[in-house]
Amino acid sequence: MSRVAAIDCGTNSIRLLVADVTTGSDGVPALRDVHRETRIVRLGQGVDATGELAPEALERTRTALADYTAVLRRKGTERVRMVATSATRDARNRDDFFGMVRATLGADAEVISGDEEAQLSFTGAVGDLDPDDGPFVVVDVGGGSTELVVGTITDGAAAVQAARSVDIGSVRITERCLHGDPPGPDEVAQARELATRILDDAFAAVPVEGVRTWVGVAGTITTLSAVTQGLHEYDPDAVHLSRLPRADLHRVAEELLGTSREERAQHAAIHPGRIDVIGGGALIVDVLAAELHDRAGVTELVVSEHDILDGIARSIA
Repeated sequence: MSRVAAIDCGTNSIRLLVADVTTGSDGVPALRDVHRETRIVRLGQGVDATGELAPEALERTRTALADYTAVLRRKGTERVRMVATSATRDARNRDDFFGMVRATLGADAEVISGDEEAQLSFTGAVGDLDPDDGPFVVVDVGGGSTELVVGTITDGAAAVQAARSVDIGSVRITERCLHGDPPGPDEVAQARELATRILDDAFAAVPVEGVRTWVGVAGTITTLSAVTQGLHEYDPDAVHLSRLPRADLHRVAEELLGTSREERAQHAAIHPGRIDVIGGGALIVDVLAAELHDRAGVTELVVSEHDILDGIARSIA
């Protein structure tokens, strides 16, 4: 048995998983959570407009990473892999980010491609699912990008058939389109048109016809599950493998887009760092639900707490 750590630094959040790795009788690595944590640092603050990482965003990320490094030492982690996604791929001053990570963590962060990001998300997401429910389409709606990946589970392992990452996420769409509090009908219509147009590129590269199960991962989608279920506080056990009908996704998206920041802040299940952008994220999920229904006849979303973090951990197991 070995103890590994995975760190995922995205546009909106930085997340940590410490896990023990065992190998089952089938030879497939299995993970047992030791520590799982999320911090909202908004690393991608303003990147879409300025092309650079803001100094205050870098400092928020450094502070969180320093705390994570202390956790790794306390837990006796043997190996760590950190990946960085959309915000750092786009920033002109990304060397400042890499230098900060090296000095803080004592290891380098990897900027992975959107396709690799999608594949790692798929591997983590389908681990608890019945192979007979495939083929699967796994969707990760992040802050700066959205990943789609189609695949199956074959002989206990994830087999990816197609994947694509596109530059639309909860932070990007909010900064581009959703400025009102709450946003007006014209802003929502503009955001929906933008999301539909950009997601068309993903569906052109990832054929979903024949898919049986839609799986959603990461903070936007897990938060939507908590809100849809009416949870009084975020409960990962209630969220994991919950099923959200398409009609409920649409209703919740409309509610979040139609309420003010102050009203959204009353939802105890919404992390304070997501209050500003959860409406934009919900709109993207609503567009995905409509497209998957029309293209594949999918009528519900299965929400997984396991995602790219689990995929990263498995990659170094």
